[in-house]
Amino acid sequence: MRRRGESGGQGARLRTHLKQHRARLDLTQEDLAARVGVRRQTILAIEKGYYVPSAVLAFLLARELGMRVDELFELEVEEDAS
Repeated sequence: MRRRGESGGQGARLRTHLKQHRARLDLTQEDLAARVGVRRQTILAIEKGYYVPSAVLAFLLARELGMRVDELFELEVEEDAS
């Protein structure tokens, strides 16, 4: 499990629009979690940026919300200051 700051690439992090799109469909964290087979705490952690979902989970979330993965998640790359 990757946590915040463990993006796998130096100076990169994953930003999500999960909370906004979940709310747009009037889904609770628990509703969405049940639909994709995870715990509510996992959805909360993704929304807060504490957990980076696997590719499979990212695709499942996007599919449940009726969107593409790149619409739901955004890769932010920080420029190296050196």
